[in-house]
Amino acid sequence: MQDKFHLTLEQNITLAKRNIVDYIWKSAKLEGINVTFPETNAIYEGISVDKIPVDDIIKINNLKRAWQYLLETLDKLTDFDYYSRLNILVGGDGSIDGAGKIRAYDVNISGTKWQPPIPYELDCRREISDMLLIDNPTERGIKLMLWGMRRQVFIDGNKRTAMLFANKEMISNGGGVLTVPIEFVKEFSELLVNFYETNNDTKIIDFIYNYCIDGIKI
Repeated sequence: MQDKFHLTLEQNITLAKRNIVDYIWKSAKLEGINVTFPETNAIYEGISVDKIPVDDIIKINNLKRAWQYLLETLDKLTDFDYYSRLNILVGGDGSIDGAGKIRAYDVNISGTKWQPPIPYELDCRREISDMLLIDNPTERGIKLMLWGMRRQVFIDGNKRTAMLFANKEMISNGGGVLTVPIEFVKEFSELLVNFYETNNDTKIIDFIYNYCIDGIKI
């Protein structure tokens, strides 16, 4: 795999900051949060928004905090501890009970009967370390994201956490930003379910590479 974008660290940070509300909105929509871009922007700016459930407002504000933390800590080690910290932020203000802690029981995933096995910390640490050995940054980022989504390490917020974790690697290496455009949410979700059930990531990796990486051609 070749990198789709070749940005400097500064260029990639600028891209992320300029489009941060858009990325938060798309991440929220991927989770089924029914919010518009103007509503997301208002919440981001701290403006009161009518008719949006409080829980959804909390989730969006948590994404804001997680993105800000990510952009402020790109120099920190990409490891399981950082991954757990992101889930704590994603699940802040009581949004996720036990945020940042490895789940100890089975969970069901919408759209499939497949159940991920119970995760263990040593396995997760080793698997992350192994993926970080992938030579190409873009492939590394995509693999990290898909690993987190399928592994379901935490009680909730796994897709949001996995995408943030992957974007730390993408941005740090000037590879752009992983984000699922609104018009491709349905197709991405279908491919994700197939990946859950088969553990074959070929189709979804091609799809992500072609449609789910935001960047600037320099």
